[in-house]
Amino acid sequence: MAGSRRLLGYLLLLITLAFLATTAEASVFGSILKKLPSFKQEYPEGQVIATQAVQNVAVKKVKREGKRVAVIGAGAAGASTAYHLRRFLGNSTVSSVPVNITVFDKHTYIGGRSTTVNAYNDATIPIELGASIFVEVNSILYGASQELGLSFSGSSASTRRIQGESNDVLGVFNGHEMLFTYPEGRWWSLMKLVYRYGATAPWRTRGLTQSVVGKFLSLYKAPIFPFKSLTAAIEEVGLKETVSLTGEQLLESAGISGAFATELIQASTRVNYGQNLGLIHGVETMVCMATDGAVSIAGGNWKIFQGMLNKSRADVKLRTPVTSIMRRDGEWAVTYATDGEKSQTEVFDEVVIAAPMQYAGLDIAPGLESKPDTIPYVTLHVTLFASPRKLDPLYFGLPEDAAVPQSVLTTLNATEQQDPLFTRGEGRNAAGSVGFFSVSTLRSVERGNRTEYIYKVFSPDHYGDDKVRKILGVAPGSEEEVTTWSYRHTWKSYPYEYPRVTFEEVKLASGVWYTAGIESFISTMETSALMGMNVAKLVIGEWEEAKEVEDEKKRVRLEMVAKAEAEAKRIMEERMAAKKAAREAAEAAAAATLLEVKIEEVAEL
Repeated sequence: MAGSRRLLGYLLLLITLAFLATTAEASVFGSILKKLPSFKQEYPEGQVIATQAVQNVAVKKVKREGKRVAVIGAGAAGASTAYHLRRFLGNSTVSSVPVNITVFDKHTYIGGRSTTVNAYNDATIPIELGASIFVEVNSILYGASQELGLSFSGSSASTRRIQGESNDVLGVFNGHEMLFTYPEGRWWSLMKLVYRYGATAPWRTRGLTQSVVGKFLSLYKAPIFPFKSLTAAIEEVGLKETVSLTGEQLLESAGISGAFATELIQASTRVNYGQNLGLIHGVETMVCMATDGAVSIAGGNWKIFQGMLNKSRADVKLRTPVTSIMRRDGEWAVTYATDGEKSQTEVFDEVVIAAPMQYAGLDIAPGLESKPDTIPYVTLHVTLFASPRKLDPLYFGLPEDAAVPQSVLTTLNATEQQDPLFTRGEGRNAAGSVGFFSVSTLRSVERGNRTEYIYKVFSPDHYGDDKVRKILGVAPGSEEEVTTWSYRHTWKSYPYEYPRVTFEEVKLASGVWYTAGIESFISTMETSALMGMNVAKLVIGEWEEAKEVEDEKKRVRLEMVAKAEAEAKRIMEERMAAKKAAREAAEAAAAATLLEVKIEEVAEL
């Protein structure tokens, strides 16, 4: 009986050891399995993760592949955004991600404020209605033009556009007299310039221009580019003080004053921006003087932006205003209507507003984290007309037999120059008594048996037929045919470039970007293109950062799964060892019991 009890005890011990080993295994596995859900890897639809430890991790299905970008505006900024998104994507860590770009514009054409009008409705005579030239330092426009194989059309002061006419390619008029004319020919032009204004002012102006432009060009390069804050970037390149001053203050601080400033430099700020030196800030003032290598594209500068959009493979929707953008589940629902048809809504990851916010006509919900200021824009009237008559030299204060310069810029007269009402004025006050900012003879055209001339006038308000007749020297009441073709257009052409030190944010909210903040710093085709390029780089950068974060999460998840598998393997080995030990203990106990039985049997004998 004692032996039987011992045998039963050994059997109970064996069962207990096996039970404890199994319970320990279950406890540890339970702990691991509780932790694993927080490390689940999300995979594309249909793909699952399977390990020894976990056999069916849940998968989150992807709604759609890749990224979708909406660009609102098909001008310089919008086209550049699309173009550079595609370019930067190719050299990025997210190059394998499919990207769909859709460009919306309410107009019927590509190019925004860069557009042409066909004189006489003849497609072979395109005339720039808006942005007419870009210059040598405009690397984005130059580079894209060359890549696209576009032909340049020279527009510099050294290129006479109309042979046989005035030897003076430029004149400055104050409403009473032609103050200065700039003749064709490098050495003769320089002599005349120095004779009137001396050598110091032109030399200092050139140096100041190079300094300002050189600092501006730093915006194109690392470590400044790409810049998340235009305000910070301007300060970093050293232009904060320059943009905080008026052109007049900046020039005076550089020792540039007198007739050279009020005639030549101010004439330039007026023709380019409709503003005098007492109002426009210093950076834009000096940008006006950076005219080296000025060119345009044969057939129209808009061809650059059309080419950019073609290269970007964007889906371009013209005659399609966007009416609202709404945040929805981390994405943006963009609502638009083409040609007044029923509204449609599509979902995008990123929205780029590539037009001045105040003219975009967008309803945005929820409100933006950073809302752009409402910035006053110049109302510019552009008047194109053709006539067999030349500009009247008497009207421009020249001898009756003189030829009027091909481009006539204007400035304030001596009395107006002393009055802040004009020097800091806007609109009609900015123009002064002369009434317009410029008039140019663009080209001559042979029509029938006579030569006709095509003119362009920039003015602060409507330039009527009565004014056209005056500059052509037509007597009041005359029934003579004056114009054979005309076209008028009014632009919100560029902002009033007030001195300032802060500018609109580039990123207005998560997934919403803005390009037009640069316009109150510098407003040109090139700078709009620069901001488009900058936004494109920032967008790609965010995608790359998101990928890095996701890759790191994936690495951590896989590492945790590997650890879980290693822990499971360790437990399995311990379990097997425990089972082996239990088995060996049971065998030893059984042998001992058998031996004890034998001993008892022998003793009984």
